Amino acid sequence: MAQASQATIGDSEFDRDTAVTRRADGVYDIDLSAGWTIINAVNGGYLLAVLGRALADHLPHPDPFTVSAHYLTASQPGPAVVRTQTVRTGRTLSTGQASLFQLDEQGNEVERIRVLASYGDLDALPDDVRTTAQPPAIPSIDQCFGPDDAPAPVPGSSAIADRLMLKLDPATLGWALGAPSGKGEMRAWFGLKDGRDADPFSLLLAVDALPPTAFELGLSGWVPTVELTVHVRCRPAPGPLRVAITTRNLAGGFLEEDAEVWDSSDRLVAQSRQLARARL
Repeated sequence: MAQASQATIGDSEFDRDTAVTRRADGVYDIDLSAGWTIINAVNGGYLLAVLGRALADHLPHPDPFTVSAHYLTASQPGPAVVRTQTVRTGRTLSTGQASLFQLDEQGNEVERIRVLASYGDLDALPDDVRTTAQPPAIPSIDQCFGPDDAPAPVPGSSAIADRLMLKLDPATLGWALGAPSGKGEMRAWFGLKDGRDADPFSLLLAVDALPPTAFELGLSGWVPTVELTVHVRCRPAPGPLRVAITTRNLAGGFLEEDAEVWDSSDRLVAQSRQLARARL
């Protein structure tokens, strides 16, 4: 049997499912795909990529540099409207805001997520890099484990897993064996299942695609995002990404998740911090 061709940036399921259609200046339509859901709720990283695509069309600069999102209500698969607004434009950076809306059962428009973001041109950045950060120590992909290795999927949670190449570090898999480490760490190799290489918009997905660190803290169930800020630092090199997420403080029913994303050239390409609600 001939091997299926690898998807490319601009021609993949991720690109089709995050594509927005301009209805008018600053107004975009999209049908949120059920393929990016976790327990029937649309994944927050996928939503960030959708709004990121709309802002890239609306603003004069192409690449997200920093994106801060507040998740107001849970998004559902189906029709949605994105409204964008320019806040400021400059020579090297432009700033805009965007909100995604859906209709509730009574036909009332409900805001699901609101974003404030600054965009620039990653290819125009200087080459100078000075960092003390180190790539995470993760075993090779063939020594890590993904959803396909589990005895049975979690009901309602497999849709997004079917679209990802996700291989978790065994050291962060205690929760899956009923023995969470209590360390609040999650590490994995990450990519899209169809082989599409990473770009700035898929980095917005990568920071929110791993199982929550709350699992390794001994908690279970949905961990809804309250706020998520992503910094895109560099256009990633081709190949799988490594994602490392840590939580140092669970208090008052909320926890933070600090994520780093590294590409195949050992470059730190994205960082994020998320505040999430823990179901105690």
